[in-house]
Amino acid sequence: MDPAALADVVRSLTALPELHSIMVLRHGFVVAEGWAAPFAPDRLHELFSLSKSVTSTAVGFAVAEGLFDVDDLVLDLFAEHVPAGTEPDANLRRMRVRHLLTMTTGHDADTSPVVFATGDWVQAFLRLPVEHEPGTHFVYNSAATYMLSAIVQKLTGLTVLDYLRPRLFDPLGITGQTWETCPRGINVGGWGLSIKTEDIARFGQLYLQKGEWNGRQLVPEKWVEEATSKQIANGTAENSDWAQGYGYQFWRCRHGAYRGDGAFGQYCIVMPQQDAVLAITSGVGDMQAVLNAAWDHLLPAMQTEPLSASVADPDIKRKLKSLSVRPAEGSPASPTARRVSGRTCRFEANEDKIESGRLSFEGTRCTMTLRDERGEHPVECGSGAWAKGTYSLGDRPKNKVAASGAWTDETTYTVKLCFYETPFLQTLTWNFAEDQVTVNRKMNVGFGPTERPPLVGRLS
Repeated sequence: MDPAALADVVRSLTALPELHSIMVLRHGFVVAEGWAAPFAPDRLHELFSLSKSVTSTAVGFAVAEGLFDVDDLVLDLFAEHVPAGTEPDANLRRMRVRHLLTMTTGHDADTSPVVFATGDWVQAFLRLPVEHEPGTHFVYNSAATYMLSAIVQKLTGLTVLDYLRPRLFDPLGITGQTWETCPRGINVGGWGLSIKTEDIARFGQLYLQKGEWNGRQLVPEKWVEEATSKQIANGTAENSDWAQGYGYQFWRCRHGAYRGDGAFGQYCIVMPQQDAVLAITSGVGDMQAVLNAAWDHLLPAMQTEPLSASVADPDIKRKLKSLSVRPAEGSPASPTARRVSGRTCRFEANEDKIESGRLSFEGTRCTMTLRDERGEHPVECGSGAWAKGTYSLGDRPKNKVAASGAWTDETTYTVKLCFYETPFLQTLTWNFAEDQVTVNRKMNVGFGPTERPPLVGRLS
């Protein structure tokens, strides 16, 4: 790779403000890597649907071990879920494991919202109508991936996480990984895996090497070929990387590449023609923009000649080491701080059931505390920098968080929360008008609206 060309690649990709980490591998070597602080190389990152490609790998192992076959009927594997004396839907009776793998179960729409709202996800999946003949209709469906995880656990007696530990994670040197489970203790499969950026790159390199690692064939080469090949058409848009075909829980890309990816920009992109892997974590709303930047800048930089001095280029290394998510920007102090510090604001009734909050200032640092029905949730905010801690307000207890705060004007204090093991950043803007308080809340990305209704209350 030409040093100047690689520098252009780094500039283009790191110019995306939502980029959290990047690793570029060429011919098995790391040619560029960087993390936007407070994101860091030793921290896990939530993969969302990139988890699907890892679940597919578990299926590949199980098939190679003769536990089941991709042409096995799904109902045969879950016969106990068919009520006695009932006749299952004709299309459901035709559904095979390969249809789960290729998102061609025959459902007319994603079944996930219905399935995941129940206590028994397998049973809920099998009781839904199947409107189309399996294999004929592509619908992206995380519940289908969950069923693959359930099959692996049923036939091995192990969660996908534990099943993969000696087969995949340990040989690749992947440690500390976690995976969310359903109410019945089955790894959710379609999302929920958290690993490090380097681990994503290693997983991609394993597939680039057709399943071989350190002279040992881990994943069967036949499975790698089938999983990453176009098994089903999924669109006709020439310029979309979501319309190039789908394999076994892998997307086909333009330029002969393939990938696993997850919501808000978690990527493992494998480029066989360039003998390269690109691993990215981010918090983007436009996932195609990241791929466009890769194709426009990365591919032209990859020459056929052997690696040059670009690996050690000091300008590139400085650029990558200086990456950061900007903390809250503004003044460290305001006359308002003394007036409001430590005083509790009791909020009007709100759908998030946040009862009260306060800002407590000590010098230039601030502790923000919100209270809900579970108790108080304090977080310390750095000034002009990130302060790391934990934050338990929300769906998950003890989120790892980096926080910063600043006065953006004399009566407005802005808090930024970076949940640095996820794609999410939240901004809370406290506005003080005498004793009236309004707190506006906004996320960088989300599956629904990114802005929550403001919290309104009065200081006591």
